[in-house]
Amino acid sequence: MKEGIHPKYPATKISCACGTVIETHSTKGDYAVEICSACHPFFTGKQKIVDTEGRVDRFNRKYAGRIVLGNTKS
Repeated sequence: MKEGIHPKYPATKISCACGTVIETHSTKGDYAVEICSACHPFFTGKQKIVDTEGRVDRFNRKYAGRIVLGNTKS
């Protein structure tokens, strides 16, 4: 590699609002984020599906008795 053209890539601490600290490397340096994988509802399993028209229930009723046979793509 050529010398002098690459940016510095030091160790970095990323701090979340929930208190989690992730240690990695970055050209940006230390910084803070509002949400991380430790507190995000999608990753913690606390996510709720907002279904105002009953679409999820209708889908579940429609396909309740069907059996998935596997991958049909060739």
